[in-house]
Amino acid sequence: MYAVIKTGGKQYRVAAGEKIKVEQIAAEVGQEIVFDQVLAVGNGSEIKVGTPLVSGATVTVKVVAHGRHDKVRIFKMRRRKHYQKRQGHRQNFTELEIASISA
Repeated sequence: MYAVIKTGGKQYRVAAGEKIKVEQIAAEVGQEIVFDQVLAVGNGSEIKVGTPLVSGATVTVKVVAHGRHDKVRIFKMRRRKHYQKRQGHRQNFTELEIASISA
């Protein structure tokens, strides 16, 4: 069984037992969170798609860790103008383990 959930402005396809990294969520490590924004639920060849959400469907997850992704380096340059700009960014994330999917 799998589900498509929406969190942090993105959509994720999840199944029970998987670990995913999502945008940072204000929750303690070990805490359980219930996502009720479920866009679709599938089980084999059967799929239930919401309009826009599947009513009564929830996904329970457990917070495993918080961290930061690898650095993304930004380099801007204008040729022949003696302009160079360097910048870097590290995005925060929360690692989640999918405990159960109920539809």
